Amino acid sequence: MAYPMDLLLRTFGALCSPAGAGARLSILIYHRVLPAVDPLTPDVVDAARFESQMRLLSCLFNLLPLSEAVSRLNSGTLPARAACVTFDDGYADNAEVAFPILKKHGIPATFFIATGYLNGGIMFNDKVIETVRRISSEEMEFPGIGVFRLSDMQSKRDVIRQLLTFLKYRSVSERQDFMNRIIDSEKIALPNDLMMRSDQVRMLAGEGMGIGGHTINHPILSGLDLESAREEIAGGRTALEEMTGSPVRTFAYPNGIPGRDYRVEHARLVAEMGFEAAVTTAKGVARQGSDVFQLPRFTPWDIPISRFSIRLAGNLLQSKILTA
Repeated sequence: MAYPMDLLLRTFGALCSPAGAGARLSILIYHRVLPAVDPLTPDVVDAARFESQMRLLSCLFNLLPLSEAVSRLNSGTLPARAACVTFDDGYADNAEVAFPILKKHGIPATFFIATGYLNGGIMFNDKVIETVRRISSEEMEFPGIGVFRLSDMQSKRDVIRQLLTFLKYRSVSERQDFMNRIIDSEKIALPNDLMMRSDQVRMLAGEGMGIGGHTINHPILSGLDLESAREEIAGGRTALEEMTGSPVRTFAYPNGIPGRDYRVEHARLVAEMGFEAAVTTAKGVARQGSDVFQLPRFTPWDIPISRFSIRLAGNLLQSKILTA
């Protein structure tokens, strides 16, 4: 059953994103989809919120596999209100929680996977979150940052935010050394089941979902020399192709902010390596003439579905085109 707001949004979407050469492609980016709300990370999408968003998307948009959408964007044959769903990093809950919901609603998706964390690894941001979650002290000094309370969820959320800001653009070894000192001093045991196993990647590929490259170790590419960046990108792609037996044609830049996390030379490198398209974390929509190696994506953080709907509509009005 279509509700008045849905009909209004469909009409608005069709006007902003008609079929053919004037189409605009919306690409959504997700990371984790939790079974239930986590008080420590309340902004992370949970299963109930994800299902309501997928139900709305399937009503308002024509949802396509990313590879098909890019091909049709280039040829000017996109349908009206075209959209794609993507996931970054390779979390196990993508396979365990998100995939059954996607399958229920008949929604294709592409999963960009950092292969170095599969089968028991833990990404840097999760190492920070899970370390802070397990600290039992009510107050603790973090070298170079300060002394912080850790007595309640809000104070722990504040510490996580400051640690991530402090460490995000430091070298991998600096980040590891900093966190390992805390982990060792507090005798913390971190989880080893946050990321997918190889068989889950194969399952998603076998079910017709897209599998895309996301490097091996999720480095900030702008912090690497070009040859090291090439090795990270190529190594991740090779591992995924060996895992699934299928070619990997799409790529997502780690962190993905243009000019900050990757540069134009990285977009050119991805093109030279034979990928068909690459996605960023810059907001907006793609149009004919957009650089397919710098496609923008929309981040759905809103909890009320009404605000999510309004932001989806607002994102359609974004018209900045990234160029090579």
